[in-house]
Amino acid sequence: MRIAVVEDNEALAHGIAFRLRDRGHSVDLLHDGAEADTFLAQEGADLVVLDLNLPHMDGIEVLRALRRRGDGTPVILLTARSETAERVAGLDAGADDYLTKPFEMDELEARLRAMARRKNLEFAARDTLGPLVFDRSGRQLLQDDQPLDIPRKEIATLECLLERRGRLVSKSQLISHVYGIGSDADDSAIEPHVSRLRKRLEPFGIRIKTARGLGYMLEVDGAYTA
Repeated sequence: MRIAVVEDNEALAHGIAFRLRDRGHSVDLLHDGAEADTFLAQEGADLVVLDLNLPHMDGIEVLRALRRRGDGTPVILLTARSETAERVAGLDAGADDYLTKPFEMDELEARLRAMARRKNLEFAARDTLGPLVFDRSGRQLLQDDQPLDIPRKEIATLECLLERRGRLVSKSQLISHVYGIGSDADDSAIEPHVSRLRKRLEPFGIRIKTARGLGYMLEVDGAYTA
């Protein structure tokens, strides 16, 4: 699943991201409320882990803006023990759950699984691409149930293209997904990953189309289902 973690404590945010990525999920890290609001409006996520106290735009404002757009993405709030009134405000604003700090990563994972079940989301989805299958939980591309040997950054590139299949994906979107939000990597850094991934996929009838100046799009010969 694609999970947005919005937390200005960078050590905690990276700890959460490490745990969730280790479980096979795609994680977008954001440390600023206004940045998170823009990201969720433009990119979206399957689940959101949202801290209440954020710079420039607090978690309640981010949540209210999300719901005003008609976006029902499940949201779990991270709060301090003394913030009872804000927890109530968050739930009233449309949060699905909350977790008080400090917390155990096992509990966060359990609450995310529960939210996913309530929204009928799959925590271990697979995507079929012609003769291949992408296993999201294991972050592996499979042929006849056997994993292909593909480097991590190319797998992350494929994840991003799959999440937006049927749409153009800009280099900046790929950079954010592969290297993390706020990365100082140049847009050209993604080109070798796309090039190598394209060569690996072409024999299977899977193409990465380039729209010069706009980005990339994943295409598969024939129909495929997610």
